[in-house]
Amino acid sequence: MDFPGNEVLSGAAPQPALALDDDERLPWLESADDDDDVGAVDTGRIVRFAAFGVVLLALIVGGIWYLNHRGAGEAQVAEGGVIAAPAEPYKSEPADKGGKTFAGTGDSAFAVSEGKNPSAKLAGTETPVAAASPSIAITPPAPAARPAGAVPPPSAAPATGGVGVQVGAYSSQATAEAGWSRLSSSHDVLKGVKHRIVEGSADIGTVYRLQAVTADLASANALCSSLKAAGVACQVKR
Repeated sequence: MDFPGNEVLSGAAPQPALALDDDERLPWLESADDDDDVGAVDTGRIVRFAAFGVVLLALIVGGIWYLNHRGAGEAQVAEGGVIAAPAEPYKSEPADKGGKTFAGTGDSAFAVSEGKNPSAKLAGTETPVAAASPSIAITPPAPAARPAGAVPPPSAAPATGGVGVQVGAYSSQATAEAGWSRLSSSHDVLKGVKHRIVEGSADIGTVYRLQAVTADLASANALCSSLKAAGVACQVKR
């Protein structure tokens, strides 16, 4: 059944179709699985880089080995040749020595080397004059006057006679006197007692025996007993 206006619809021009081949697909129609191939790892490139690194490392190791062993097989033979000295003198005096030359330089050294004794020369020939000094008469000091009341102490004369009590033996008379002074000042029993030094001989040579002198044998024994009690060795000499 024809309606009004159907003619216009039926007589309209047809819409053109898209020119698409069978191999072409629209991007919005592709699946998401195809996007995974974009970020895939290139295995072939990695293998090539690894092989290049191995070759480079082998070259470095081989070069080091060659540098360390290239002279190991060759025998080192020392050459025993003698270096010849040059014919011309290696040291010669220059034509111009240079420097200022003073009169008399080096003369003394040559003269002394030849056995001569050159006289020394002074800068001036003036004779020094001694300065006059006033003469002073030196009077020796007069000896000090001894006081009128001072009388030199008499030297103690060695006691003679009596019975001696020997209290020591010394190598000289001076040491014997010093020994008596020490003993008499240390022990009261010897104060006021006379002493004597008797010279004698022994195995060691001359000795000086120090003896305290008493009136009789009984006094000598009593004095020796007192000295022994005080720790002084003694012996009665009749």
